[in-house]
Amino acid sequence: MSLKPKSHVLKQTASIDRDSYEPAYMQLAKILRQCMATGILRPGDQLPSEAQLCERYDVSPMTVRRAINTLVDQGVVIAEQGRGTFVKPVAMGAATFNLGNLQSLFNDQEHTTVQILEARIVGADERVARKLGIRVGQRTVYIRRLLRTDGTPSLYHREYLIYDPLRPIVEAELEVTALQRLFNGTGETILKHGDINLEATILNDEETQILQVSQPMAAFCFEHLFYDFDDKPISWGWFIGRADCLRFSTQVGLLMN
Repeated sequence: MSLKPKSHVLKQTASIDRDSYEPAYMQLAKILRQCMATGILRPGDQLPSEAQLCERYDVSPMTVRRAINTLVDQGVVIAEQGRGTFVKPVAMGAATFNLGNLQSLFNDQEHTTVQILEARIVGADERVARKLGIRVGQRTVYIRRLLRTDGTPSLYHREYLIYDPLRPIVEAELEVTALQRLFNGTGETILKHGDINLEATILNDEETQILQVSQPMAAFCFEHLFYDFDDKPISWGWFIGRADCLRFSTQVGLLMN
């Protein structure tokens, strides 16, 4: 880690535009981010002091503090009391992946179709009862769906829902639009929050047949457990997605912007 503030290397960087509608502190934050993205300031380097930044960019101490606080909030620098502010090292452990690729399957109505393979009332076995917090044998609604992309089976979904004749969840869940709302976060819903787990798996005989692939075939398994507004489990299930149809990516470190 470089403990010496790199005030000298900032001499050739951009200046604050006094005629801009953008606040000076935001401009300064962007200039410093640019220095990090281009390697002028590297992970572990100490930023110039407040006095040095004030002198270099002809701004007030308050402007510098707001710029630094902005960078701290963005997670690109670390401010250490009594030592200074340092460029945050790239942390692979902080990388996050979203479900955008999975979401696109539901949004692409031109190429994606959903087929209900089965929908019936079944008694909860021990595993289902444990997941949903109900007694063994209590009635649940079991639904199996198959998503096809351009006619090719890509995602197999199985789900157990607590049966309640007074609540029209069954009708809503059977519709394709219900799955779209689930991934888009739009429309009316009785779901308050949920837990989603992603893991790699190998397709079993049933999944191989449904997805029309040969064994052995790797796949993604998205297990979900959803809760209502009373924080009680209401739905448990899992999506099985062919590994050749799904891809997840993310980025770490700073990009030019």
